[in-house]
Amino acid sequence: MSHTREEHLWIPESDLEGMSVDTLSVRAGQIRTGQLEHSDAIFPTSSFVYGSAAQAAARFGGEEAGNIYSRFTNPTVQAFEGRIAAMEGGEKAVATASGMAAILSTCMSLLKTGDHVVCSRGVFGTTNVLFQKYMARFGVETTFVSLTDVDEWQAAIRAETRMLFIETPSNPLCEVADVEALAALAHDNDALLVVDNCFCTPILQRPLELGADLVIHSATKYLDGQGRCVGGVVVGPAKYLDEVYGFIRSAGPTMSPFNAWVFQKGLETLPIRMRAHCDNALELAKWLESQPSVEKVFYAGLESHPQHELAKQQQSGFGGMVSFTVKGGREQAWRFIDGTRMISITANLGDVKTTITHPATTTHGRLTPEDKVKAGITENLIRLSVGIEAIDDLKTDLERGFQALED
Repeated sequence: MSHTREEHLWIPESDLEGMSVDTLSVRAGQIRTGQLEHSDAIFPTSSFVYGSAAQAAARFGGEEAGNIYSRFTNPTVQAFEGRIAAMEGGEKAVATASGMAAILSTCMSLLKTGDHVVCSRGVFGTTNVLFQKYMARFGVETTFVSLTDVDEWQAAIRAETRMLFIETPSNPLCEVADVEALAALAHDNDALLVVDNCFCTPILQRPLELGADLVIHSATKYLDGQGRCVGGVVVGPAKYLDEVYGFIRSAGPTMSPFNAWVFQKGLETLPIRMRAHCDNALELAKWLESQPSVEKVFYAGLESHPQHELAKQQQSGFGGMVSFTVKGGREQAWRFIDGTRMISITANLGDVKTTITHPATTTHGRLTPEDKVKAGITENLIRLSVGIEAIDDLKTDLERGFQALED
């Protein structure tokens, strides 16, 4: 039996104009081949062939659109980029090998020696190290300020400031930035606002609509949702993303086709997963507040949270991340973590499986003691990435942690 392409059949692209983000998460960005497959295709190839030497020259010379080499042109990666761009409401997206590669690629593409960055203290520990240690080697200076104090941001801005960088909600204290206020501040000073939207995803928050210039994701987290692959993505206007794409093409921190395909599958269930994460996290946060061994719970869904009203305004949900402090120090925090028997002890987050970690010695372990104090990373702080297991089972396992404290 011979198998031929059915290229004589034409299947129109889905008309997604005006569709909701839930629909875009399933439908947007698909590149259907001549085989007319219903599911997303995967192209695990390093290179592509041409009909002639002249066509190859035209592709390499930019005179003809098409695939050249999977370091910078691959249909599976492009399909993922198209889907996440549609979900975020961005003109273009560029996928990278990791979330940190997305941040690095953005900085290397849009900053130069002598530029200045203002960054919130409450960022992922490795993001702090990237700015403070490695970007500094290239002559880019960074000032760290409170995520929530707009006056501090204003005071930190200089004539050479070119970028404001935030995570909101923050990792791990779940502080919430006023995106619109910081966007206005950035634009008044000829700077870009870059938002790490990892904790909320486009299901709960769309920073571009709030005035941000660029959105960054660690696709490793919620976009995948099952802890299978590492990847990142930058979303925004083509005038900035073309620069990021050029860096990816030359430097090579590229997302693999297989990972892109996995992330596409993850995006299809992202809306329903995020709602389940939110429901479980809110109930656990309220429950944790009632525990006598807990000093404080950090979750924007709680009315006790200082940015609760702001989070309600700019987010459609409060997310799946909950942090809390237990009475005592590192010994008590470790004892609580070791007392659990179902929840996974790992620093990854955004998984359907609930995870637990001690930020001071894992995600933020490379910060200096002084920087930990400034960022609020105390020795008795515990971070939960709340999964989608049965809520009663999660409480049962956390009760083991509280029992370990009592014992």
